Amino acid sequence: MPEQHDHIPDIAFRSFRGELARRCRAVTESRWFALAVFALIVLNAALLGLETYSGLAARWHRGLLLAEQACLVAFTAEILIRLAAHADRPRGFLKDAWNVFDLIVILCAFLPFVRENTTVLRLLRLARVLRTARFLPQVRIVLVAIVRSLPGTLSFLVVGALLLYVYAMIGWVFFGRHDPEHYGSIGRAALTLFLLMTLDGVGNAVHSGLEVSRWSLLYYASYVLLGSFVLVNVLVGVVITSLDEAREMEKDKPAERAAPAVAADDRKLLLERITALRGALDELERDLARTAPPQAGRAALAVPAVVGRPVSGTARRRRRSAGRRRSAGRRTSKRRR
Repeated sequence: MPEQHDHIPDIAFRSFRGELARRCRAVTESRWFALAVFALIVLNAALLGLETYSGLAARWHRGLLLAEQACLVAFTAEILIRLAAHADRPRGFLKDAWNVFDLIVILCAFLPFVRENTTVLRLLRLARVLRTARFLPQVRIVLVAIVRSLPGTLSFLVVGALLLYVYAMIGWVFFGRHDPEHYGSIGRAALTLFLLMTLDGVGNAVHSGLEVSRWSLLYYASYVLLGSFVLVNVLVGVVITSLDEAREMEKDKPAERAAPAVAADDRKLLLERITALRGALDELERDLARTAPPQAGRAALAVPAVVGRPVSGTARRRRRSAGRRRSAGRRTSKRRR
């Protein structure tokens, strides 16, 4: 059975991958690992901040460089452990956006043109600080909520831009001649109204508008009502909805992590059973090969012995008639006697 023997190394390799993933997953899910990585990220941020002081950077240049290299080695070891934790299911690593982000940040640090550019390298090191959200659930929820609220925020920006443009044009028509500093062009009018959206300087704007026309009170009141209350509340509602969705996603993550682990354990047990069954089958084939009879005996055993020809219906009727005649003859002889 050469084909069955070819499957045994494949099964052993899969079993090794499963065992490696299980051990590395136990490390990545431990509390000390998360604390160590978090401390490493904070240390990297502190080193990046120390480099902004020219005196310290010149005095401790070599030490800071060695510390940065040590942090890079530690981050590389961390991402390799996380990759090994998904050895039994590599696609699961790419399904997590934080894993993809960490992998990109680490890989970019090894690119030649990145290492030669000091500005890009510092920005890349700064991006590592964002990884702290991975170990802080509440911060992670806020970041996920911000990302999920982007479609609604874009709609809010479009509506806000339309509102700002309409009121800026109205302001330019009514106040452009009397207050050219604030409404002399569509750009100045839009900037003035954008600042008024924060309710800063609304009183002065209303007083200046009343000197031009009493209808300016309606203009500013409607703008403040729509821009500062309605639109802002809509934006708050979008963000709160995204926060609720992010919390639900965070609650569902433990169940999603537990399901693949259970499936991996079941698969490992099934592979062990298949390996044992194939080993028993190979042992049985070897025993049969040792106890097999000679070739002639096999041929003799292969041909079944002929016990007898099948009896047809006509032969059966003839035998029955002959038996009846014998019985009748015996009865007649007994009566004569």
